[in-house]
Amino acid sequence: MRWATLVLLLGFAACNDVRAYEGTWSGKRVGDTPVLRVGIAADAAATLAIDGIDTHGMHGHLTIAGLLDADVASVDGAEADVLSGITFGGSPQRVYLSFVPTSDGGGDALAVIALYDDKRIEVRVLRGGSQQLYGIFALAQT
Repeated sequence: MRWATLVLLLGFAACNDVRAYEGTWSGKRVGDTPVLRVGIAADAAATLAIDGIDTHGMHGHLTIAGLLDADVASVDGAEADVLSGITFGGSPQRVYLSFVPTSDGGGDALAVIALYDDKRIEVRVLRGGSQQLYGIFALAQT
């Protein structure tokens, strides 16, 4: 019975870990290789205000100077699919996918929002087609 209680408590704690990421995060674009900064100014900065977040989704507001200023919400389908467990190098704790409208006339972009255990967030913004975008932003809580 003790083990069951411990497992339940650990599971509950793991479900709430991401709530600590609520708040405002800001940072600059990173990556000097030209393929990592397609369509985004080299000195661009991003701000992500997370209004609500849990292991079933997140919502807030994302601003990238000269590119977008829009509400952001994770894609429900991705949250209900195996994509909710997506991971990559650096082993993010949790990754959220969202489509955000841009102001450059190229249409929506995919925002990949990755939370890391060491209390940092990386936002990747990408779009294909004739007006491609690719940029990485390293954010810290402000």
